[in-house]
Amino acid sequence: MTSTEAHPITVEVVRNAIVAYGDEMANALCKAAYNMMIYEVRDYCCGLIDLQGRMISQNRGGLPIFLADLGIAIEDGVRRWGLDGFAPGDVLIMNHGETCGQHLNNIVIYCPVFHEGEIVAFTANRAHWVDIGGARIGFGSSATTEIFAEGIQLRSLKIYEAGKRNETLWQIINDNVRFPDASLGDLRAQIASCQLGARRYGELLSRYGRATVEACVARIWDQADRAVRKVIERIPDGVYTAESFLDNDGRDLEKTLRVKVTVKVVGSTMSIDFSEMNPQTNSPINSGRSGGIAAARVAFKALTSPDLDVNEGCFRALDVILPEGTMLSARPPAALGLWSIALPTTIDTILKALAPALPTMIPAAHKGDMGGCSFYGVNGEGQRFLLMNIFGGGWGGRPHEDGEDASVSVCQGDVRNTPVELQEIRYPFLIENHRLRDNSGGAGKYRGGLGVELTYKCLVPCQVNINFERTKLPPWGLHGGGNGGANYAIVRHASGAPEKVVLKGTQIPLQAGDSVAFFTAGGGGYGDPRERAPEAIAHDLREGFVTAAAE
Repeated sequence: MTSTEAHPITVEVVRNAIVAYGDEMANALCKAAYNMMIYEVRDYCCGLIDLQGRMISQNRGGLPIFLADLGIAIEDGVRRWGLDGFAPGDVLIMNHGETCGQHLNNIVIYCPVFHEGEIVAFTANRAHWVDIGGARIGFGSSATTEIFAEGIQLRSLKIYEAGKRNETLWQIINDNVRFPDASLGDLRAQIASCQLGARRYGELLSRYGRATVEACVARIWDQADRAVRKVIERIPDGVYTAESFLDNDGRDLEKTLRVKVTVKVVGSTMSIDFSEMNPQTNSPINSGRSGGIAAARVAFKALTSPDLDVNEGCFRALDVILPEGTMLSARPPAALGLWSIALPTTIDTILKALAPALPTMIPAAHKGDMGGCSFYGVNGEGQRFLLMNIFGGGWGGRPHEDGEDASVSVCQGDVRNTPVELQEIRYPFLIENHRLRDNSGGAGKYRGGLGVELTYKCLVPCQVNINFERTKLPPWGLHGGGNGGANYAIVRHASGAPEKVVLKGTQIPLQAGDSVAFFTAGGGGYGDPRERAPEAIAHDLREGFVTAAAE
């Protein structure tokens, strides 16, 4: 079978159908999920995977750092069970740290798809559970030094076998997580999502035949590959290098971590080399290989095919060089609880390397962290709670316009913060403000976007994790633009004790009446600030984006 067998009209029908199936899977997951990280924040991805672990299609939206990496879980399951070891009605669960390379809360569920009695593909999704056991609670903890402290690891286990639930495995999960109702509810939602995708793909195969559909998929991949290569061919051949750093690993607060990348462009191919990346650390800021590959793919797709739907063809022209033992390719039993923290800075650094070659495309650096909060404790009714939310910040000024305000990181894509009203209904907190942070965008011909100020007031005693990045190296400007404002938090005590600036901290105790104010970074500026249009300056002053003193 070759891609030339596919009729162009059928190709377009299949192209739209397979993406629609991913979107429908995502909608089903959101409607049935129990935790706000899924149904509000949308920390998930859904897709169709072929028998070799290649991405047929993926839902629109969701997290960019989940780009086309569900196949890793499928490949592991095929190695374990063999293709003849799957049966209709099987459902597998996966979060194994060494294989997936992410924090254990990111649970993959996948199902085999059968057509005319033969296995033809898999449906899969990954979603963030509120808890997976272990010593970590919520986001931001720097306490762990190895994966075994971070929760249960589940490696391609059949939670359903031929339609029958594995009660032993179900009970193990129930008894080893802090919020079993939420976690098992999310598990059921993920299963329903995968089963829906399997039905839809089976319907497509019945309509057109397996050979025709697979020929269409091959053509779609080829077309994506050609489109990507045309973009790369417009980048001057060369070797481009850039370096930045992370503040620290969360445990040794004095030692910065090197982020160094080398990008090589030759003809219609690009390689991204992480050989000089900081070695893995004795903290949870590491990721497995999927972390480095995700960072490379996000930057690569943003440059070459931002408007194309995700499939395997989008990445054929990319080679990722990632030796073992870096903080983006850590060896077991490295802790992975903060696996995504390094990725926004890594992506910004890849773009920074290419800025001299693409001066009209590359923006200044953005807020550059995976900012969020985790408050946890026991509410007034004696029930355990965990409030998690993510924060926006400023994106870098661009070659032709200002950066976006109050937007999540490049790694978080279309995810959203949880509505203030819903947080206050569900948790014992008042949110005193959620507003743009004035003067936080870097100065430039085109100003960096603004960060936000967000203040939580505790109504009961609790604890909080705070884990900000880009506090020592603020989002940088380009071509003469200024740096954006750095991230930080302020803890204020109802007792009258002095307020405290906090950049990183795990299990910080709070009392009723205490508050935590988060100030997120602004984007770097682009171009010489002296070239900024007078009407733009007047608008910034009038709207309160900057103050007269800052100007």
